[in-house]
Amino acid sequence: MPRLLEIMRRLRDPDTGCPWDIAQDFNSIAPYTIEEAYEVADAIAREAWDEVRDELGDLLLQVVYHAAIGAARGLFTFDSIVDAVCDKMVARHPHVFGADRRGISAKQQTRDWETLKAAERAARARGGVLADVALGLPALMRAEKLQKRAARVGFDWPDIGPVISKVAEEAGELAEAASSGDQAHTAEEMGDLLFVMANLARHLGVDPEAALCAANAKFARRFAFVEAELAKQGTRPEDSTLPRMSALWEAAKRHG
Repeated sequence: MPRLLEIMRRLRDPDTGCPWDIAQDFNSIAPYTIEEAYEVADAIAREAWDEVRDELGDLLLQVVYHAAIGAARGLFTFDSIVDAVCDKMVARHPHVFGADRRGISAKQQTRDWETLKAAERAARARGGVLADVALGLPALMRAEKLQKRAARVGFDWPDIGPVISKVAEEAGELAEAASSGDQAHTAEEMGDLLFVMANLARHLGVDPEAALCAANAKFARRFAFVEAELAKQGTRPEDSTLPRMSALWEAAKRHG
């Protein structure tokens, strides 16, 4: 860590550093931070362990970057970031670090964790129930978190039946909006349908972000099969027909 911190100090040195690095601020670096987190997740999903190591290094660099910017503005330092997260983890695990070292299940720990987080939010006076659900999260993930937070205070359907009915209702409203030709209304109804689908996933105990990632991967894998089969026939998708590609798609589904 001292070496990495020194590298960052030199990169951002106003006299001898890199002009690009000197010019960066929180807002300009934030997209790279998000990108690096996704690249870590991608490498893990592919079980590319050497890449995981490298991507974790890139993600750590992002933390060091934000720390350097914070220190320059007198807001915080790398050491204070580390101290804060250490204090937080100890406070949120009293069954490990405190006197009450009772044996608890992972499910109970999750409930305790949320209770402690709620108390922290109240102490910080962060506002309402949904006030600190991060705006920068992927929309599907944020939808699930908003719904979970509302459910903790009783704003939730009691079982899956009404959720499925709501899916059908929103799908009907989307079809109606689309037939009207009103693009703004159509976009709004599409958002409502996606939001309630995230709620359905939550009620089913399915992570919607992970489920969609898996569906994306499956689509990419099957389309690659279609491309490969067309290549064997000396052609490409853009030169083929939909019926021909659909037949190969069905073969891809049987293939796996």
